[in-house]
Amino acid sequence: MYPHERSLVTRMQGKPFALLGINERDQKEQLKQLVARREITWRFWWDGPRAPIANQWKIEYTPTIYVLDAKGVIRYKDVQDEEMDKAVDQLLREAGSDKTS
Repeated sequence: MYPHERSLVTRMQGKPFALLGINERDQKEQLKQLVARREITWRFWWDGPRAPIANQWKIEYTPTIYVLDAKGVIRYKDVQDEEMDKAVDQLLREAGSDKTS
């Protein structure tokens, strides 16, 4: 998913958009290497073996994807690739940012 997420972050530069990532499965050093290779260009947290963030959000499997609107309401869940793009574009239109491409 990293290549698609990276392209989405690039496409959304300058727009009211943020991608946040959380990973509790991989080792911390593996994630540091991904970030160092710039495969992850957005905010990304390692949740650790106890996974407090995943537990608070009741994440039962990975990847779990939430797309939130401008008010912080979860509007889409588990959308990927083109579906994720459409969800983000729709929410930007609703928020008044018509320029999504």
